[in-house]
Formats: sequence, C-alpha cells, structure tokens
Amino acid sequence: MKSFIKSILFTAFVISSVFITSCDEDGGISLFTIEDDKRLGQQVAEEIAANPQEYPILSATQYAQSYSYLKGILNKILSSSEIKYRNEFAYDQIKIIQNDEVLNAFATPGGYIYVYTGLIKFLETEDHLAGVIGHEIAHAEERHSSKALQRQMGVQLLLDVVLGNNQGAVSQVLVNLGSLKFSRDAETEADESAVLYLGDTQYQCNGVAGFFEKLEAEGGARTPEFLSTHPSPSNRVENINSQAATLGCSTNALNPSSYQDFKNTLP
Repeated sequence: MKSFIKSILFTAFVISSVFITSCDEDGGISLFTIEDDKRLGQQVAEEIAANPQEYPILSATQYAQSYSYLKGILNKILSSSEIKYRNEFAYDQIKIIQNDEVLNAFATPGGYIYVYTGLIKFLETEDHLAGVIGHEIAHAEERHSSKALQRQMGVQLLLDVVLGNNQGAVSQVLVNLGSLKFSRDAETEADESAVLYLGDTQYQCNGVAGFFEKLEAEGGARTPEFLSTHPSPSNRVENINSQAATLGCSTNALNPSSYQDFKNTLP
C-alpha cells in the first residue's frame, strides 16, 4: 500500500512539474540533476560522433594546431570564477564541425561545445569568438538546453534516455537540440553571462557583441535560423554594451593577430 501511495505521489509530482515547466518558455525548473545533464550530454556527443556525414568533426590529430588554439581561448574563459561547473562539465571536449555555410555554435547539456568553421571564419577577432564561446558556456551553466528539452520532449522520455532505457530516442534529442530557440530571457542571460565571464579575462568583455554587429553590417543576409525569433542584433548589442558598462569591465579588444593564422589552419 505504501509503495502504491509513493507511486501515486511521484506521478502527481512529475505531472505537476511538467505543467509548471510548460508555463515557462525555457522550462523554468529542472527535474534533472547535474549528473543527469552530464549523462545526457555524453549520449548526445556519442550520437554526433556516430554521424560524421551530418556532423563532420575535424580530427583532433590532423588539426592539432587548430584545436590547440581553440582550447587556449576556452581555457582563458574557464579561468573565470563565475563558471561553477568548469570542473564537472565536459567543456574540454570542444569540437570543430567543418561546414563553412553554418554560422553557429552550440552546447549540449553537460557542456559539450561544438563550433562550426563557418562561424570561426565569419568572425573577425579572437575576442568575438571568445564572446560566442562564453555565451554557449552560459547556456550549459544555466542549463537552458536541458530545461528546454524537458519542455519539448517531456521529462519521462528524457529520463528514459538518461537511464539508458530508450537509446533510440537519442537521435530525437539531437534533432530537438539543433532546433532549440531559446526565449528572450534565456538569450539575454547568456549574453550577460558571457560579458561576466570575459570580464575575468584579458578579452574584450563585450566581445559577443561583435558577432551581432557584423550580422547587422551585412544586413542580416546570413542571419542564422536560430536567431530568427530572438531580439534584433541591435537590441542585443545595446544590452551587451549596457552590461559591460554596468560591470565596468574592459571593452578594449585584445585581438591578437594570431586569429587570422588560426583561421588559416582550417580546411
């Protein structure tokens, strides 16, 4: 009888939690633990690695120089004391996807980061790339992806994936992850966190604004689909610069000349 009552209570808890989550565009609460995020991210990373046609990841051996440079940027950002999961999430597993047509980077739950060659080549300075990477770290840190996936796919299905009870659904998780469109609040939080992280480094703390400024300069012709429902680039630049002013962090570009050399190492 007691086990039956516990089962009923648990079911009621899950249903009520899913309802609450659905009221918030990014799933304002998370029923997942940090360990759940890490397990889910690992399974998604394995699914990506198993689909080289869709996700042609550059070889860390063949492009050792490229990865060394990228991880140098990453490690500077991870030195920020504001990144609480830097020793738990898989940030050091950052990967480069070869596709010059895609201006994108994304992070899975648990901190697996993927950056497209199209984005690296589109950006003009190391500060700007550091800003984008900081933005993606923030999505992982604030668990925006796992919350949104819970909202889209349902808690039970994701838990089944995490527990290894439905490996066939991992590909569905990956598809949903690739099409996530975060809310205005989540994007603002990620932008502001990127400023906060870079404020602890030598980088231009508002570096992420450079991405949106270039998009504006090109008239939005190459605006990525994932930005289509977000605030306009000009509004985001204004918000990012306002955050930088509030923090009083340096907005002087570090901009090492080696960034162009880095781009030249890519195929």
